[in-house]
Amino acid sequence: MSSKKMGRPPSDKPKSKTIEIRVDEETLSKLDASAEKLNTSRSAIVRKGIEKVYDELKR
Repeated sequence: MSSKKMGRPPSDKPKSKTIEIRVDEETLSKLDASAEKLNTSRSAIVRKGIEKVYDELKR
């Protein structure tokens, strides 16, 4: 029997921090629609938005 572990391999950038935000229904609806359209998670959409704003500020 192999001693290798089964499961997901370790991430290069583990996501160990959690943030909680408050949003209104309209914002949540937009977030959910975006996630569904892009076939991804709410978290991925938020991370993408943060990167976009950060990149714009660096210019």
